Amino acid sequence: MKKLAIFLTALLFSTLAFSAIDVLNFSSQEQETDYHQLTQSLRCPQCQNNNIADSNATIAVDMRNKVFDLLKEGKSKDDVVEYMVARYGHFVTYDPPITKSTLILWIAPLLSVLFGLFFLLKHQPKRQSAVESDNVLTEQDNVRLAELLKQKDK
Repeated sequence: MKKLAIFLTALLFSTLAFSAIDVLNFSSQEQETDYHQLTQSLRCPQCQNNNIADSNATIAVDMRNKVFDLLKEGKSKDDVVEYMVARYGHFVTYDPPITKSTLILWIAPLLSVLFGLFFLLKHQPKRQSAVESDNVLTEQDNVRLAELLKQKDK
């Protein structure tokens, strides 16, 4: 029984050794730095919340390979980003530019805050003036009070 448990444990940990490791040969340290910066700054179209460096999706692997190939060809970081935007749209960048199609995404939060402030100020309870809050009795209240006091004295 112990041998079976040891075998299963060894089998479980051995599967971790089969994970893929990208071995890339860069021409310069600058090229390697650019590669790591680009893979950290480009979003995976399939995962949507991961960058292509952290994603194991097939498309992310393809995008990492394409970034490597473009850098090996001598392309700049801006050229690589332009290539990815042309192919996958502005979604692949975490900071999309202001265009007609993204304008609502930039303005909506501001409009929401302004609407909320307007709503809070508009529906705020009105404060009573100092004259109203002094408990000034009307003529009818004075007559009614006098009657109640007379009834109490009897």
